[in-house]
Amino acid sequence: MFLSRPARIALKIFTWLAFAVLYIPLLVVLASSFNDSNSFTWPPKVWSLQWWRRVMRWPGFTVKIWNAIKIDALRESLFTSLKVALFATLVALLLGSLAAFAVHRFAFFGRSTLSLLVVLPIALPGIVTGLALNQAFRRIGLDFGVTTIVVAHATFCIVIVYNNLTARLKRMQPSLEEASSDLGASGVQTFRYVTFPLIRSALLAGGLLSFALSFDEIVVTTFTSGAGTRTLPQWILDNLSRPKQAPVVNVVAVMVIVLSIIPVYFAQRLTDQDPGAAGR
Repeated sequence: MFLSRPARIALKIFTWLAFAVLYIPLLVVLASSFNDSNSFTWPPKVWSLQWWRRVMRWPGFTVKIWNAIKIDALRESLFTSLKVALFATLVALLLGSLAAFAVHRFAFFGRSTLSLLVVLPIALPGIVTGLALNQAFRRIGLDFGVTTIVVAHATFCIVIVYNNLTARLKRMQPSLEEASSDLGASGVQTFRYVTFPLIRSALLAGGLLSFALSFDEIVVTTFTSGAGTRTLPQWILDNLSRPKQAPVVNVVAVMVIVLSIIPVYFAQRLTDQDPGAAGR
């Protein structure tokens, strides 16, 4: 598509403005985590690693200002987030894959409706999904805790796996599986040696994205977590209102950003790969 020189310049300006709006706040958080002050002050006057040492518990560190933050609570919140994200991803991989194969391979009444229902949870506002799940768990008498958070996160993680796998299945050549069957391979052998290698990267990308999405989710988590269960994003929100804990919150926020970027990066790399399913 041909664009005039002024249009190209305007497009570049708006693109860089969009990047600035998205990433400058993240850079501010990163810089604030190295601020020697124990409050939100900008720009930092003295740069220090003391808050990183406190979170990581590096040797030789002496607490200078306060001892209010419970590192054990932080560690427990981190483990809870990792556990929830892992189990939610496993559930999403299983159910999302089954739904994708069912919708793509079989023609049945209500197939379009089923596809819409699978995708709907991620389209709805998080507060609506969280409230609906909260009421549903109360109705069936399910105790709020890690299990309810996993179920809640799986509802929107399934969409990620479903969309990734459906897109890959649409690009696959049916003749490959037909040729495998004609050569005497059983259904299990065809799936193992033909189908799975072609969808493997899509499944892995969907799993990585699901893990990242679950790890930093807070809206739905707030409605489905119990009194004694707290994830890392909840820990950040709880401590954000305490001024003297701001430096450690900045450090933890940077850690969350890094832990979220890593799976998204690898998922993008895997999505860009084409294992011969696009009609070669």
